[in-house]
Amino acid sequence: MSKTIAFVFARGGSKGLPGKNIKPLCNKPLIQYSIDCAQTSELIDDIYVSTDDVDIVHVARKGGAKVIDRPKELATDDSPEWLSWQHAITWVTQHTGAFETFVSLPATSPLTTVADVNSAISRLKQSDADICLSVTPSNHHPSFNMVTLDDEQYASLMFNSDSKVIRRQDAPKAYNITTCVYAATTDFVLSAKGLFDGKATAIEVPRERAVDIDDIIDFKFAELLMTEQT
Repeated sequence: MSKTIAFVFARGGSKGLPGKNIKPLCNKPLIQYSIDCAQTSELIDDIYVSTDDVDIVHVARKGGAKVIDRPKELATDDSPEWLSWQHAITWVTQHTGAFETFVSLPATSPLTTVADVNSAISRLKQSDADICLSVTPSNHHPSFNMVTLDDEQYASLMFNSDSKVIRRQDAPKAYNITTCVYAATTDFVLSAKGLFDGKATAIEVPRERAVDIDDIIDFKFAELLMTEQT
């Protein structure tokens, strides 16, 4: 029951960058970075790839992961990934037994390190939180330099507070949620409908590792960062 299992959720369809989950990045399929990260962590007991795509199945198995056949209705552009999380937990529980900690390692974050993963798992277990997110400092803040536009294209601050902030340095620190790693209790994922339905904690990840590949520009940026690290 106390086992920790990692999952990589990788659909076959991607409009932003077709075939991105197995597209070679520095001579390795993109999804392999997440699989390797999970396999290297001493805190993770097993690794599964949830997918609807036969090519991803082949790469995942070759890379050392087990595979969950994701239903087509959970693999569309509009399918909430939370439902795929629930499906994966239920599938593993039915096939191998219950486990305590769920970890999601998105294939689109190849710069995530084992230290990031272990930090998220440890933070979750040492707190009373239901889920641990990974976040990175934001360059923008809703009370300082983020605006909305009305129907007539007039701009106003996204978040108006009583104390007016006129310098970035004076704005309270804000963070972006990254896709590097999520760690949660299985009970929370199965009973909730989203990240903030329970108590959330977070680990901070530097910007150079907080890369989420959605299109070719993101892919090239990740490639550049990886090349510079070697």
